[in-house]
Parts: sequence; structure tokens; C-alpha cells
Amino acid sequence: MGEVVDTILGLVLGAILMYWMFSLFRKKRNKEVTLQQSTVLLEKIRSVYKLVSVEGDFAEIYHYENTKDSFMSLFRSKKKALIVIKAKAHIGYDLNKLELKADNENRKIILSRFPQPEVLSIEPDLQFYDIKNGIFNSFSPTDLTQLNQEAKEHIKNKIPESGLMETARKEALQAVFVVEKIVETIGWKLDYSALEISNREKQFIEE
Repeated sequence: MGEVVDTILGLVLGAILMYWMFSLFRKKRNKEVTLQQSTVLLEKIRSVYKLVSVEGDFAEIYHYENTKDSFMSLFRSKKKALIVIKAKAHIGYDLNKLELKADNENRKIILSRFPQPEVLSIEPDLQFYDIKNGIFNSFSPTDLTQLNQEAKEHIKNKIPESGLMETARKEALQAVFVVEKIVETIGWKLDYSALEISNREKQFIEE
């Protein structure tokens, strides 16, 4: 009789031990999966990198003039052109600048800082009119490269007064919704309660 009781007790203890080991393994496994999920999720958000929020079209007239001295400054040669700049500017957010951290226990991604909008790209299209080359100073391929760069800077200086930045700020909430949708793809939640949102404009303010 005692042997039977010992056998049953041994089986019960063995079952409890096996269940404890299985629970410990499953808990550890779940923790590893959760950690892996959060790491992949954060990388997935940052892989979007730049998110275009607003697109603006510009048309500007640019007067270009260059004077070059030749033969020990004995001769001065001037080249000039009238340039119509048609450009497309993209304003948006660099998601690499988001401040994110994972709350693995509650399966939550916490967004504590959202960046200000910035110029992501400017695509200029130059059309030349009234081109006048000097005798010793004419337009070259290098000039065209330089003019493209100057055109970008010219348009970039026009952006602050265009209202595009303000429009992009008002679109910030939509940008956060994009991040939220990415987070929800694996059943997690995005917590952006740390951000300040204006009730009137729903505009995010960078801390």
C-alpha cells in the first residue's frame, strides 16, 4: 500500500515539476517573442524614414549674371540669362527623429516626441531665356549644375513664406495615424498621450 502511495505521490510531483518547467519555458519563449516583436516593430517604423505630408509647386523668375576677368583683368566678360524655375517641394517628417520606446509588458509603443516638419526634397526644372554669353565667358555644364543648386536654395528660401510648413504641422496628426496603423499590424497599441495637441488645430508641438 505504501509503495502505491509513493508511486502516486511521485507521479503527482513529477507532473507538477513538468508543468512548472513547461510554464517557465513558455513564459521565457513569450518574452523572447515579445522582445523580438518590439524590436522589429521599431525598426519597421524607422524604415519608413521620411513621410511626405505636403507637396507644393513653385514658379519663380531668376536673373543670373556672372562676370569674369580675363588676361590679367584687362578684359571683363559677362554672361547672363533669365531663368524660369518651376519646382516641386516636398515637406514632411523624418521618422528617424521620432522618440519611441517599447512597453513589452503591455504590448505598447510609447511615442514621446514628434519632430517638426522639414523640407524633404526640392525638384527644380529650369527653363533658360534671353541667354547671353560673353566673349571669354560662356555657359558650361558646370554652370548648369551650379544653377540647379542655386535654384534649390532659391526655392528653399521661399518655403517659409509659402505657408507649406504650417500646413504640414496641421497634418501631423495624420502622420501619427500612419505610425499607429503600422503598430497595429501586429496587435500592439501606440501611446502618444505624452504629446501636446491643440484642440483647435490638432497640431503637435515639439518639446
